[in-house]
Amino acid sequence: MKRILTIFTILLVTAGQIQAQNDSPYKTSTVVDGAIIIAGSGLSYYGLTLMQDKNGLTDEQIANLSKTDVNGFDRFSAGWDSESAKKTSDIPFYGSFALPFVALLNDNIGNKAGQVVVLYVETMAVTGALFTMTNGNAPRIRPLVYSPDVENSEKTRANARNSFYAGHTAAAASASFFAAKIFHDFNPDSNARPYVWAAAAAIPATVGYLRLRAGKHFLSDNLLGYTLGAAAGILVPQLHKKTNKTNFSLMPITAPNYRGALLTYSF
Repeated sequence: MKRILTIFTILLVTAGQIQAQNDSPYKTSTVVDGAIIIAGSGLSYYGLTLMQDKNGLTDEQIANLSKTDVNGFDRFSAGWDSESAKKTSDIPFYGSFALPFVALLNDNIGNKAGQVVVLYVETMAVTGALFTMTNGNAPRIRPLVYSPDVENSEKTRANARNSFYAGHTAAAASASFFAAKIFHDFNPDSNARPYVWAAAAAIPATVGYLRLRAGKHFLSDNLLGYTLGAAAGILVPQLHKKTNKTNFSLMPITAPNYRGALLTYSF
């Protein structure tokens, strides 16, 4: 635990030093970003305990399972359990985590490595907190549980109820879209930007498809994981972008029998 806190401290101090430089599109805060990282990490840990504390299915529940219990949108994949798809999914999944570090090879990004790493840690902390807290409180049965070829010992584990939503897909989307977002913002004139975004979209889509084939998640689980992961990967850097205008604006509204104001936030 002490080592983790030391790493966070070093990263946050680096970010505080870098934010004073004027050639970065982002502005970070040691206090605010540090608080978000610590809170996100804490919630991720707590959510993980909730996931592990779920009750597995009983033998009676397993015997009474029916694919017709699954909603029509997701039913087609109930019973899928490809072990090869599960193993293959690890390649793009773990590979996605390296993308932000690969982006550091770009001179514009590499010069702000400390700041980028802090934003990346913050992005993954937010993604982890959203996933584990949601999954920990939503015991949805995985598609593979409906397969007669899967051993009951696998179905009675707490992990059998961790289908909602797709954490692998969310994490891959978060890392991939974060890498694309920082490349986009640091290189406004680059012709490579469309290709970077296309790669960012394809990698988590591949992870999601393979996790679907593996029977780990239904299609709706993957779609939600992809959306939330991509949103975190884009929004965390976006909310740190420098701007010459105030994000909040207040506009008075008047009508014959009404007087008020409209508060808007733009980014």
